[in-house]
Amino acid sequence: MAAVDWAREEPDARRSPQRRNLLGACLAHLLHDGYTDQLYALLPVWQEAFGLSYAGLALVRALYSGTMGGLQVPAGRFTGRLSPRAALALATLIAAGGYLLMALPLGFPGLCAGLVLAGIGSSVQHPRASLLVTETYGRAARGPLGIYNFAGDLGKATFPAVVALLLPVFAWRPVVGIMGLVGLVAALGLLALIPPQPAVLPKDKSYTAGGNGRGFGLLLAIGAFDTATRMGYLLFLPFLLHSKGATGATTGIGLALLFAGGALGKACCGPLGQRFGVVWTVVITEGATALFMITTLMVPLNPTLSLLPLLGIVLNGTSSVLYGTVPELAKNGEVGRAFALFYTGVIGAGGLAPIAYGAIADHSDRTIGVVAATLTAAAIIPMVLALRPFLTRPEGM
Repeated sequence: MAAVDWAREEPDARRSPQRRNLLGACLAHLLHDGYTDQLYALLPVWQEAFGLSYAGLALVRALYSGTMGGLQVPAGRFTGRLSPRAALALATLIAAGGYLLMALPLGFPGLCAGLVLAGIGSSVQHPRASLLVTETYGRAARGPLGIYNFAGDLGKATFPAVVALLLPVFAWRPVVGIMGLVGLVAALGLLALIPPQPAVLPKDKSYTAGGNGRGFGLLLAIGAFDTATRMGYLLFLPFLLHSKGATGATTGIGLALLFAGGALGKACCGPLGQRFGVVWTVVITEGATALFMITTLMVPLNPTLSLLPLLGIVLNGTSSVLYGTVPELAKNGEVGRAFALFYTGVIGAGGLAPIAYGAIADHSDRTIGVVAATLTAAAIIPMVLALRPFLTRPEGM
């Protein structure tokens, strides 16, 4: 009887650290993705305060996203010496410090320095948290990875809305300082949530990555194009809403609607990818993305706001499908490095592509910039069709 009781209790004992690891990873993802996307609510304020062009705004944002994307691989390697608990808490502390630096009255140089520091802190989260989830759940990690991605989109939905609602009440520096304090609280929360000792899986449930890595480069390119589409559209969305008569609060609500739809897309499109296959799911989401983006250019404010949740579903849903495919196409034993490389590519594209779209808009107009982002989404369709031979499960079945 004792042996039977132990056998029943052992999975429950293992499940508790698993849940705490997942909650910690979700908290980190929520905070850092919220930090990333709340910048969109601040861009119009910074444009007025510092007299920036569209391309200048994209360059300012690239200080954060470019630093975060470019340091994914070295940050993952450097913090590999630390436990996931210490690495994620330290990274969150550094990112919060960046926002607190932006809140100081140091002018444009202080803003730029704070963005770089926050980007350094946020570069650790994606590779370490996703690897933590993968190692914690092993072969059953696809579902928890979907929850982890969903948590990131909750941050994207809530943080920009909070910032947009605070900006009419306070100046932008106090608002940024408040968000920095939120990061300090989150760092303490990570220390409380994540166990000091990692969860240990039985050998029969441990994770072994895909195979020879064939197709991973194409998957990375698709992810980069998908992110470029999303970041390009988000660059113009606040100004598109303003041109339709939206107030600052309405713009924040519009962003929240888009990001809330994105969170739902992360939750829904992963299972759809499992049921209908990666290829056809991505074809549908990217086709719908292009259609909805063009439609928001042509309709008034209220219909645009109504479309934004639907656009968010397909705009963000593709990334959930692609992200869950990384372990399948990674080289054997290199899942962590594959995640870091994937995030380097997609975040780098997210930082660089809006600069190109911004330059296009500066030399033409905002509508042409949105059309360029739409064409990027359409270009993904033939790329994902070419990915079909590299996937383990037959697509479209």
